[in-house]
Amino acid sequence: MSRSARRDVALLVLGLVAGAGTFYALQDRPVSASSSHAAEGGHGGHGDSHGEGAVELDDAKLAAAGIGLETAGPEKLRQKLRLNGLVQPNQEAIVQVAPRFPGIVREIRKRLGDKVNKGDVLAVIESNQSLTTYDLKSPISGTVVDRGVALGEYVSEQKPAFVVADLSTLWVDLSVYRRDFAKVRIGDPVQIDPEDGGAPIDGKVIYVSPIGAADTQSALARVAIPNDGMRLRPGLFAVGNMVLAEKPVDLAVRLNALQTLDTRTVVFVRNGDAFEPRDVELGERDGEWAEVIFGLMPGDAYAAKNSFVIKAELAKGSASHEH
Repeated sequence: MSRSARRDVALLVLGLVAGAGTFYALQDRPVSASSSHAAEGGHGGHGDSHGEGAVELDDAKLAAAGIGLETAGPEKLRQKLRLNGLVQPNQEAIVQVAPRFPGIVREIRKRLGDKVNKGDVLAVIESNQSLTTYDLKSPISGTVVDRGVALGEYVSEQKPAFVVADLSTLWVDLSVYRRDFAKVRIGDPVQIDPEDGGAPIDGKVIYVSPIGAADTQSALARVAIPNDGMRLRPGLFAVGNMVLAEKPVDLAVRLNALQTLDTRTVVFVRNGDAFEPRDVELGERDGEWAEVIFGLMPGDAYAAKNSFVIKAELAKGSASHEH
């Protein structure tokens, strides 16, 4: 055996005898135990191989935590005017149904809240003049929103017996303060948010009052909207959002995606089943989006909703490492 071979064997034997976490390979290069573990496929504190600070969450965990994903890309930053409003019936789709001749109510066919079609009989009335009965019919399709008569009651043409409203379209009366008068015009598009968790409803301004209200020091702007599925009900509050200006940007993320780690602003970007905090430099923002100048690439999938859950998981992982 040559001198070099004998030296290598001696070094290997010494390393095996020592057994203290460091051994010497035949080429005399030290390899730490932690490096050996990593080379064998060992993982960090979160059970992932995505580097320090990554949090693994598969699709099932994402759904359970309510974490919503979106893709970073171009967007439009919008300057909006937010206006508070009240949902009203469309007054052009309401009819007050009064008897043609005075008489006594002999039958009531429809009650408050009933849906009716055009021509449906609402009540049967006995005329005082002829002592014969006639049908009181609805002139439109809609919903009975008011009833002012009872069985056996005397009625006349001077007082409506029923009010029928077509609620398939509604009005939203928005309060506009004087500083915003010049920003609101007839025909302007408005998005109405019923604040019920659903998508906003598109409408248009159909009327702007030339007279202000003394009690609120505001003027009325009326928006007509569809009421698909009877989602809205008159008497409830709603919010109107008008877009005053738009600015396109090359890359933007949802404001809810932004989190703070120490003093850094980060976005949690998905890489496989893991989320990694990515430092970002931001530009302009509106009430929904933030422009990203540096830190992300178009097409990056990121946590846009409930991203704080990932931040909490990351904090728990850091605490476990400290212990």
